Amino acid sequence: MLSLRLDTSLEALLERLQALDAPAALATVVSTAGSTYRKAGARMLIELDGRLTGLLSGGCLEHDLRGYASEAISSGTARIVEYDLRTPDDLVFGLGAGCEGAMRILIEPLVPESPLARALAATGARLAGGAAASIAVVHGGPVLGTRPWPELAREGLADACRQAAATGESRAVAWQDGAGDHAAWVQALAPVPHVLVCGAGPDAEPLVAQLTGLRLRTTVTDHRPAYAGPDRFPGATTLLGPAASLRERVALDGCFAAVVMSHHLASDEAYLRVLADAPVAHVGLLGPRPRREKLLDALGDAAAQLRPRLRGPVGLDIGAVTPEAIALAIAAELHALAAGRGGGPGRAA
Repeated sequence: MLSLRLDTSLEALLERLQALDAPAALATVVSTAGSTYRKAGARMLIELDGRLTGLLSGGCLEHDLRGYASEAISSGTARIVEYDLRTPDDLVFGLGAGCEGAMRILIEPLVPESPLARALAATGARLAGGAAASIAVVHGGPVLGTRPWPELAREGLADACRQAAATGESRAVAWQDGAGDHAAWVQALAPVPHVLVCGAGPDAEPLVAQLTGLRLRTTVTDHRPAYAGPDRFPGATTLLGPAASLRERVALDGCFAAVVMSHHLASDEAYLRVLADAPVAHVGLLGPRPRREKLLDALGDAAAQLRPRLRGPVGLDIGAVTPEAIALAIAAELHALAAGRGGGPGRAA
């Protein structure tokens, strides 16, 4: 089973950075204690006009953090801010958050070509390619900040970052040298799920919009040139080619799930035949059960390889009728599967 990440707040932040042409600040949670809204590794981009991308609390700390961010942008210097909201009356900060937790937050100025900008860009590029990544945030010592890979070796963090990426386990790191004591949070970042949509008909558009709206990596393929136009699926990769050549066009080893929905019986059969022999954890099939059984019968012996992974009709039972609601049901089921949840009623945290 692929290690996956459903928290795509980093991707949202990177998207905003591409459109940003003014200095900003990045607030990163580096450690927590007790009950907190977000945990270590959560990030929030704070712009000079107060615009936020991401949240570190339910709105309790954001106003206060804007002030610290403005100071960091003006001074060009990173700083640590700590909140301890575990006292009943919250006398120290007067925030009235009621979270009963403590957070240590690093606030860094963010300008083009800075070490922070390079670290974020390199991490984003690696994740966009479907690879695991890691990033180091130094929050203790004389020099604070998020480090890009070329600067890690001299601080003894390169090995920790490689290990975090390989194991998927984030960790706190502490070390000493001639400059004193140092502390860092090394965050492991798994890739987001990659979903393959086999069929680019009109009802694929709302599904792909749901998936890309969740910032999942999404690939759409179809054998019909009129359907496989990239302008119809912004944010997704669009491929044209016959269903039988699917493996030649898509790295199926990196796909978490595939949804077969070409509405063309022979193509759906060809897609399912390829997917039966591919390590895709979940295969969804659009259409009624009789059509599913007809396709499985046509697959012959290959059906046995596919049945344990096949979800058909695909989508949670939410009473969906319209293409948009069906897309919501499918996206919700895929999200639940990636999270290891059953897709039932919400549960208390």
